Amino acid sequence: MDHLGHEFHPFQESRPLLRELRDQNYDLLILDWSLPDRYGLAILRWLRKALHSRMPVLFIADCCTEEDIVEGLSAGADEFVGKPVRAGELAARVLALLRRAYPAQHETELVFGVYRFSPQVCALELRGQPIDLKHREYELAMFLFQNMGRLLSRERLREAVWGNKPAKPSRSLDTHISRLRSKLDLCPANGFLLSAIYGLGYRLESMDDDLMRIWQFSGVQRTV
Repeated sequence: MDHLGHEFHPFQESRPLLRELRDQNYDLLILDWSLPDRYGLAILRWLRKALHSRMPVLFIADCCTEEDIVEGLSAGADEFVGKPVRAGELAARVLALLRRAYPAQHETELVFGVYRFSPQVCALELRGQPIDLKHREYELAMFLFQNMGRLLSRERLREAVWGNKPAKPSRSLDTHISRLRSKLDLCPANGFLLSAIYGLGYRLESMDDDLMRIWQFSGVQRTV
């Protein structure tokens, strides 16, 4: 998959795979129906129930019956590819599955009021002017806008952007949030407000007309 621009991590047995899935975030899992030490179906069920993961899963199967396929789809599989695997077909199915699972990343651009995201080149503009963002800053901005109005815990934000849970508390998230508020000029005048909810996390809100009037009347501005 490297030639398609994806980083590929192979596993020969289920135990190291399970450990890795607990600690890291991946975009897609290609799973053999019959691993040397465990059935792929058991791993899929564990992934869906124990981790509550919605990561897309593509099964590679050898002579699966219709009942097997139905069971796999019912357990949460997203796609099946038969053996022997043809490289072109596998690549096409992977790309199609990624487009379905992460549509925003394959859009030419996403517009939120005066902000314009270009996911394919990781670029962001404010009123037509490019904003200089580092990779993590862009990923954090995209995640906040895609989850508009939702209260996002600090842990959820760290997992989404950094891909893991730090062993000890870090101010890195707060630093990134502060930089984003400044670089994106996230304020009611631009239609959005980034709020810190003490002890819980952060929320990006769209300032509709009613909320804007309340904000202007109260004269209150929330900060980190």
